[in-house]
Amino acid sequence: MVAIGNFFFKYRNWIFILFYAALFIPSWPLFPKEKLGEHYYIWPITLGLLITVLGQLIRGLTIGLAYIVRGGKEGKPYAEGLVTEGIFTHARNPLYVGNILMLLGVGILANSLFYVGIMMPVFLFIYQAIVLAEENFLRGKFGPGFDAYCKKVNRWIPDLRGIGKTFASMGFNWKRWILKEHTTQFIWLIGITLLLLLNYPELTGFDTDRRNLLIGIILGILLLIYVLIRFLKKTGRFRE
Repeated sequence: MVAIGNFFFKYRNWIFILFYAALFIPSWPLFPKEKLGEHYYIWPITLGLLITVLGQLIRGLTIGLAYIVRGGKEGKPYAEGLVTEGIFTHARNPLYVGNILMLLGVGILANSLFYVGIMMPVFLFIYQAIVLAEENFLRGKFGPGFDAYCKKVNRWIPDLRGIGKTFASMGFNWKRWILKEHTTQFIWLIGITLLLLLNYPELTGFDTDRRNLLIGIILGILLLIYVLIRFLKKTGRFRE
């Protein structure tokens, strides 16, 4: 599994994008209209948005409270230090937990049985392999310190005991959250917009022109905000 994880780690960003694109593959409905009636869309929209927003919230809190300088170096796991503060006090891989919930949520929002039943298990397998590869690296670099951390903190399931103390003891760095997350936010919000307006014509009264106008306006606003943040970041006018 470690070898498999090292392979997928190298391409993990592309994997996330490919799985996001798979949301638009035609599928049998997770919530069929035939059984739930004309207001069937309330279920996938409500449940999907709740789960995907929860995932983004976990990512945001993780980055805003105690950012982990961990990533790839020459396509391999890398870490400057062992971060155990913030949300990492409650789960060893909160960013990955956030990613999983984000994709599961948009899969439900897409009302896709194929995505939830097939793509998500594949995604979980890939993430498990990546995490095992990262842990192999961290154990080799930090030794007993990492083993002690593993004994106290779950790999996947967050332990919420003491979460209030964590929030009270740390300040939320909203600038870091924006700088690190603006691309993820941009792609995520585009996906949500397209899924809502393309999959559920009921939301725009089955009016194609109104739907297309809304898509253009929302995507245009998102693009302007994204370009502005990129400009401010590149010129150094917006920093942590």
